[in-house]
Order: sequence, then C-alpha cells, then structure tokens
Amino acid sequence: MKGPLLIAMLAAALAAGQSPDNSKTNQRDRDDGAVTAGQQQNTSKADIELVRKIRQSVYGDKTLSTYAHNVKIVAQDGRVTLRGPVRTVAERDSIQQKAAAIAGADNVTNQLEIAEKGN
Repeated sequence: MKGPLLIAMLAAALAAGQSPDNSKTNQRDRDDGAVTAGQQQNTSKADIELVRKIRQSVYGDKTLSTYAHNVKIVAQDGRVTLRGPVRTVAERDSIQQKAAAIAGADNVTNQLEIAEKGN
C-alpha cells in the first residue's frame, strides 16, 4: 500500500508545481561548517529537551506551512541553529521568535531560507 501512496503524493507535488528533488538544498549540508542534525547525536539531555520544546512550539503553530514544521533544529551546548526552507519571511521570523523565547535570543542562530516559488 505504501507504493501507491508514494506515487499519489509525488503526483500531487508535481501537479502543484513542486519539485520532488531537493538535492540542491541538501548540498548546503555538505559544507564543512554546516551544522546538521547528525552532529546532535551525542548531545546532552538538556540539548535534547531544548530541541523538543522548540519543535513542539513550532509544530503546535498550525498557521505555519509544512516547510516550517519541518525545519532543522539543532542544539549544541545550549546554542540552537535553525536551518532549512520556509515559505515566508513571517514564518522565518516566527520560528526565530519561538526558539529565542525558549533558548534565549543570544543562543539562536537563524539560517532559515525562504523557499523559491514552485519548490
């Protein structure tokens, strides 16, 4: 049953003008200085809880797009990095504010990008 569902989702994305290929977006994660979720695997319980709280706040905001709900949130030693595409400047700012309210404004690095139309 997964195969037909995947095909239907792909067809819907193509019909909506969305590209199913995010290879260009993922290339930025290969940069030497890129902060990725993979780096969080050996973090403290405090960092894991910090990410959980921010993720819960972002996901709980139903005004945000699916893009915004799926941004990368990485915490290392109490410092949070936000990465990935969002639909609008307002979404980018909203996620920044949510993270800052939980981690502190000085502890948040916002690398969120506005997604191009059609992606």
